[in-house]
Amino acid sequence: MKAGDTFENPITGEYGYIRTGTEETNGQLLVVDLRIRPGGAVAGEHFHRTITERFTVVSGKIGYKLGGREGTAQAGDTLDLPRGIVHDWWNAGTDEARVIVQISPAHRFEQMITTMFCLAQEGKTNAKGMPNLLQLAVISQEFKDVIQFTNPPVWVQRLLFGVLAPIGQLLGCRAIYPHHHLKAGGSVPVEPLPEGIQLVSVS
Repeated sequence: MKAGDTFENPITGEYGYIRTGTEETNGQLLVVDLRIRPGGAVAGEHFHRTITERFTVVSGKIGYKLGGREGTAQAGDTLDLPRGIVHDWWNAGTDEARVIVQISPAHRFEQMITTMFCLAQEGKTNAKGMPNLLQLAVISQEFKDVIQFTNPPVWVQRLLFGVLAPIGQLLGCRAIYPHHHLKAGGSVPVEPLPEGIQLVSVS
């Protein structure tokens, strides 16, 4: 993905555009200008084994769980998420929330989120943005270095998805689909970065 590419998940209520893409950073950094509608939320509590994230709220109110602690972040607040920390977040206000999200490294995350968002666009997820069990098993096995959900417990996922993923693949489920593209909504001009936001440095 490159700067200006747009994306949307109509199920979870997330949409926005890429400020800095993996094309510009050789896969090392993704900076996203993300909007979340009232009631919108990520697909579920999870953690990343190999990725760090930074969230800076520009407007609105974000509720979060971070390492077992719950809180609310508002305009100007920044949350740093190191690798391995369990987290969840959602729009906790009555207005649209806007957040600058930074992800590093980003290439594998980009592949995973493209699949998840495009499945949602195709109507192939449930009301929380999760695909059916066979499709989820295939995605989870491929991207277990990138993301792991906490429900069901990780040890259950390892056993269950280890059995179901090969079945899903035989039935045509894939972790990456060649026809999926996050920039289905086209490209937009990249606005100046809001004042006071610090970008993650990558070597």
